[in-house]
Amino acid sequence: MRIAAYNIQNLFLRPAAFNKENADEANNAIQATNRLNEIFQLDVYSDENKAEILDLAEKLRFNRYDEGELVYINKTRGSLIKRPRNSNPYVVAEGRNFWIGWAALKKAPIDEIAMHNTTRVIRDVDADILALVEVENRFAFEELMTEIFKKVKDEIDEEPTPYKNIMLIEGNDKRGIDVMLTTKENFRIGLTRSHINDHHENIKPEELEGNVIPESIIEDDRPIFCRDCPEYAVTTPSGELIWVLPNHFKSKFGHDFQKSNDKRTSQSIFTRAIYERLRKEGHENIVVLGDLNDTPDSDPLQPLLANSDLREVSDHPLFDTGEFKGREGTNERGYGTYKLGNDNQKIDYILLSPALFDRVTAAGLFRKGAWPGSSPIRWTVYPELTEQIHAASDHHVIWVDID
Repeated sequence: MRIAAYNIQNLFLRPAAFNKENADEANNAIQATNRLNEIFQLDVYSDENKAEILDLAEKLRFNRYDEGELVYINKTRGSLIKRPRNSNPYVVAEGRNFWIGWAALKKAPIDEIAMHNTTRVIRDVDADILALVEVENRFAFEELMTEIFKKVKDEIDEEPTPYKNIMLIEGNDKRGIDVMLTTKENFRIGLTRSHINDHHENIKPEELEGNVIPESIIEDDRPIFCRDCPEYAVTTPSGELIWVLPNHFKSKFGHDFQKSNDKRTSQSIFTRAIYERLRKEGHENIVVLGDLNDTPDSDPLQPLLANSDLREVSDHPLFDTGEFKGREGTNERGYGTYKLGNDNQKIDYILLSPALFDRVTAAGLFRKGAWPGSSPIRWTVYPELTEQIHAASDHHVIWVDID
């Protein structure tokens, strides 16, 4: 049985910033969008707030319609910025109650070659249980598996087994980047639990296991999970039950880095509490997997990684980083799961309960759909991947085989 996790960064539409080859420009656009929305939520806009709005609008190269190449202001009521023909623009809204709208990342279609490469990756990894991150919706994945799959299935000798079971619960991210579980026909998805409405008060003191929820999270009072941490009970062909918990933790992008760290900390604590509850209920086969958006040595992940008996597949002696060539003069081993695969780019995980970890027969990374860099070229890719925009994703697939 093969289990895999893959952040596909949306199947058909994704923020245009993600298609940019200039990573700094993309990151600046994302951070500026987050900051604008933080200011927009204020009851009263101070002179400093208004000046910052205009500064960010200029950096994003907004036109007279408050629209730039990568970001735009979605206004539904009222006005935010006035742009007189013969004088400088100024913020006319005095606070949140004077207008309705928000800053949004513009979306653009993924390059067709990139979509085909995404399909190739899913086809070639051939997982029985596959957790996908940043999926638009179930229907987008079904479209990928039916229409686009037809164009690449003839590249191999035998037709791959299709994914028959697809489960996606709409999460808390308004951008439509959800976590999804899909399985082969004989791996039936049964009982499902969602945690989109979990708040800090939902966790009992005894479930904290000595961990402390950051004060900023308690004051914020938003749902703990940015997307969701669903629980899926999967029955294997042999009749065994495996609980699968796909997740996508808060990213590091944003204006308030400490608050994003606090968010991942609380998500680690809650995910660990869900895992421990399943263990106490008598379940031995449990998998926590997905994009946790931080490195193994980071403080926010320690409640989950260091203080539980979950084991990460990259710690298994059979884990294979695959073909990888690091920069000359470095000791890079290729454990990274993001971008160039350097060790400090490890942010995707498969965490196994002891019973499953003891039954691992193979594990590793699949990189053929990721951009390999140029100096040096770090791994072999699909022949169709000749430009960075053709990459299936910035993430690599992490997988494990279990007896």
